[in-house]
Amino acid sequence: MSEKALPRPASRIEVALDEMPQLVGRQDANLRSIEDRFDVQVRPADSAVLLYGPEQATEQAAQAIAALLRLIRSGRPPSAADLSIIMDAASQGIDASITKTLEHTIVVTHRNKPLRPKTLGQARYVDAVTRHDLVFCIGPAGTGKTFLAMAMAVAALRSGQVSRVVLTRPIVEAGEQLGFLPGDMLEKVQPYLRPLHDALTDIIGFERLQRLLARGVIEVMPLAYMRGRTINDAFIVLDEGQNTTPGQMKMFLTRMGFGSRMIVTGDVTQTDLPAHVPCGLVHAVGVLRHIEGVGISELDRNDIVRHPLVQRVVDAYEISERAQRGSVSGSETVAGKQASAHEESVQ
Repeated sequence: MSEKALPRPASRIEVALDEMPQLVGRQDANLRSIEDRFDVQVRPADSAVLLYGPEQATEQAAQAIAALLRLIRSGRPPSAADLSIIMDAASQGIDASITKTLEHTIVVTHRNKPLRPKTLGQARYVDAVTRHDLVFCIGPAGTGKTFLAMAMAVAALRSGQVSRVVLTRPIVEAGEQLGFLPGDMLEKVQPYLRPLHDALTDIIGFERLQRLLARGVIEVMPLAYMRGRTINDAFIVLDEGQNTTPGQMKMFLTRMGFGSRMIVTGDVTQTDLPAHVPCGLVHAVGVLRHIEGVGISELDRNDIVRHPLVQRVVDAYEISERAQRGSVSGSETVAGKQASAHEESVQ
């Protein structure tokens, strides 16, 4: 909003003097971001913040400021990433539920680093897992699908909610043949399971992971090894779900025993299945979307938290694929017109 004589404030939020510096941010950066996002004016006053602007905009800005204050009062200074998520949530009217998730640390790593959701989509994902026994998480590379699943599994194990963690992946060859890899069958499949080991190592450390693997508290195995089992009192994660067939997915889902919870993750744009084979993840989401106790979390490019280049790579591929689909569609149209013209000339 342009600078001018300010009318009576549309909203007033009480703020303790010791909270004000963290709320406004360095050089008032937090308040400036809120002003730009909601097109309002925010002015600090004695023990309060005053908001000026249209009713709906000031309500949303007030929700964002209230959420920032909750973070501050929980002992956690808000970061730029926190502010971005809070403003996204306030603009969509989901402030209360998501910002509570932001305040919650999923797990503390072996390096004493707290792991929390970094985007609005991730916060929704974590919230879905807390409310459902079975959650499907779909999204592109770099959105934290697998890493957050590992973190929530470790948190459930540490808190005693489950007695073990079972992690699995389908073994689908993408350019390499298992027969050309050295070693016996178990040694051949280890490279396919390495991403799960890497994520767990980042969270609990290599030595701790090895001890838990040796005791069977954590199991990492190919999906085919799940057949015939009923797994009780466990946190079960299926990674790369887009590489399952509908039959494999049904087999996996029916392994759930008493006291168990499941997460299925996958990127439906990166399936390695043959073109004629239907995707088990897509099929399962369609069949189970409205079943009680099942949660569906869909992440997108805005949830990518890897190197900034990853998001640009994803965007470039999406543009290329859309152009290719358009080119194919255009070619089919031209071919159809040519065929019609040929038929007319023959007639």
